[in-house]
Amino acid sequence: MAIFTTGRNIGRTIKGAGRLRTILSVFARHGFQNILERARLGRYVIKTFIEVDAERYTAAERVRMAFEELGPTFVKFGQLLATRSDLIPEDFVSEFKKLHDQVEPEPFTVIKNSLEGHFKSRLENVFLQFEEAPIGSASIAQVHRAQLVDGTEVVVKVQRPKIEKMIDDDLSVLFTLAGLLDKYIPELQALNLEVMVEEFFKALQLETNFIVEANNIRRFQKNFEHDTDIVIPQVYAHISGRKVLVLEYLNGTALSHPKALELHQTDTEKVVRSGLHAFFKMVFIDGFFHGDLHAGNLIILNNSQIGLIDFGVVGRLSRKAQDAIAGMFVSLANEDYEQLAFEYLEIAANYEYIDLDILARDLREIIAPQFGLTFKDVNVGKLLMSSAQVAAKHKLRIPSELMLLFRSLVTVEGLGRLLVDDFDVLSYSHEFTAELIKTKYDPARMTKDFFRLAKESADLVTTLPRQAKILLKRMGNPDHAWKVNIDQMDELRHSIEKSSDHVFYGLIISSLILSSSALLFLEATPLFFGVPIFSAVGYLMAFLLTLFR
Repeated sequence: MAIFTTGRNIGRTIKGAGRLRTILSVFARHGFQNILERARLGRYVIKTFIEVDAERYTAAERVRMAFEELGPTFVKFGQLLATRSDLIPEDFVSEFKKLHDQVEPEPFTVIKNSLEGHFKSRLENVFLQFEEAPIGSASIAQVHRAQLVDGTEVVVKVQRPKIEKMIDDDLSVLFTLAGLLDKYIPELQALNLEVMVEEFFKALQLETNFIVEANNIRRFQKNFEHDTDIVIPQVYAHISGRKVLVLEYLNGTALSHPKALELHQTDTEKVVRSGLHAFFKMVFIDGFFHGDLHAGNLIILNNSQIGLIDFGVVGRLSRKAQDAIAGMFVSLANEDYEQLAFEYLEIAANYEYIDLDILARDLREIIAPQFGLTFKDVNVGKLLMSSAQVAAKHKLRIPSELMLLFRSLVTVEGLGRLLVDDFDVLSYSHEFTAELIKTKYDPARMTKDFFRLAKESADLVTTLPRQAKILLKRMGNPDHAWKVNIDQMDELRHSIEKSSDHVFYGLIISSLILSSSALLFLEATPLFFGVPIFSAVGYLMAFLLTLFR
């Protein structure tokens, strides 16, 4: 697939001029003609269309409507943007949340051809039974129930034919649009659209490769192999591939079904506790969590077990991120806004100078009013999303994994409140604290952290002189373009230059003295007051340089 080999450079040339015209015309029809004109794209717009009433709908609504009309790639992009409330305005986030990844299924004849091409065999040779009507249909793939020839019940996830070509063409246009909008529309530069599209590209790169999803499933299986309350489906790797994924069928009912708990005579309290324990384990122990925990991906099984499905979107957290997230939970519980601000500084990808006190004050202003309510009436995930928005306004770049986690927490809390009236995620999290502390201060982990610290310290000592030399060289370069605003900078520069002069002349004088001393032992050399004349000249030059440098 070209999208996986060209990466960011895909936007350098437009592969489908027709698709470009279609996309631009849809945005123009939804009231964005002026923006396209400013971005030097107006000439590509097809003029024969009826515009949407711009006064009737907000800009956010019109963007969402355009994404829906443009199809799967743009729907997926909008869903990604809905998770980045730290980067885009809240009204756009609300609209993008309305985008649903449900489309009409492909005809079975088309799916059958794809499957037989994958298996290199007739469908009847692989499956005893295959249901033609899918049990789920999304933009990238659709899912069918089936039975293997040995009678094993499975679900088969099949990628839509030609979806890769469609995504390839649309991403080509998205990369180009992002670059032009960033260049010509100053008010959009803060959104960093090119970075968003790059993030989207990476997400699709993983989501459209079912081998990656199969590996995700196997990792979850290993992480929960000793947890009898959580069930992860088995992967049939020998008949799966990049475009087809065959999984064990979980005989249960999705939590999205209104009577799912009743149908399986479920202990609601147990389901809530085991589900939250699994979520906190993913986040704080494994550092590897399910990124799309909505009700349709949670299957209620007999004995109050929970099955997890759809592992295309996952999040990965470093130890540093895990510790920072734990600190955020504690900071919220204790109303410690200074500590919360510090945790954001710790986890931010990069940042310039930040006034910690001002950041803490802004966090207090947005979060403190919520503490008049009990936590069962407050969505902690939404509080963290709001705090991330504040941090982003202070130019802190929040990692995408963190925003994915916050979105997942919002979803988990919403599900918890559907099941338990007085649901309070923080009170449940306290029960996980002991296990978290045990893991954090486990001797094996502490030893590993110690050796990592020792290695980083050794690397710092080794590279610091080299980096200092590079820094001084850059500062001395006349083309140096860093903006440095330091009091008494002229005095500092003068001191550095003066020190460099001292070193330079010191080296010359030392060299003259050493070479002159070596010449003292030469024979058959004219003397000057009993000293070889070449040595005398060298000593004289060194003396004069010492006086007049």
